[in-house]
Amino acid sequence: MKIGFTIGKFAPLHKGHQYLIEKGLKEMDKFYVIIYETQVTEVPLETRGSWIQQIYPEVNLLYAKNPPSQYGLDEESVKIQTDYLRELVKDIEVTHFYNSEPYGKFVARDLEIEEVQVDRKRIKYPISGTDIRNNVKENEEYIEDIVYKDIKKV
Repeated sequence: MKIGFTIGKFAPLHKGHQYLIEKGLKEMDKFYVIIYETQVTEVPLETRGSWIQQIYPEVNLLYAKNPPSQYGLDEESVKIQTDYLRELVKDIEVTHFYNSEPYGKFVARDLEIEEVQVDRKRIKYPISGTDIRNNVKENEEYIEDIVYKDIKKV
């Protein structure tokens, strides 16, 4: 059985995230989305999860609460992050990691699973959560109405 997962803050969920999730759902027998707690948005973790669940009811959601604060591509930071992820997925026999970030190869290496890079150069959807947070109105074409409604409240 092929079991894939992806991770993110989904702050907010945008078309690039959706493209990645849809690819995982299409290619895997089971697909998980791990949503990280974060300080970059005031939108609650559960609200961000509800966006994904409403759009993709077949996705399995996991909430990453109290994640490590140390980030980076150095070996120490990578180990801290992948140890955290390993604990989150310990009861799931994951086989694939879907991502569009440089750290993806380390997650796949450390969890001994296959990496699936999705639009890393952001050619199909040239957007990021930071771009949207910096100017929601200018980038609203990249987010669903349910997401727009919630991020306009904060």
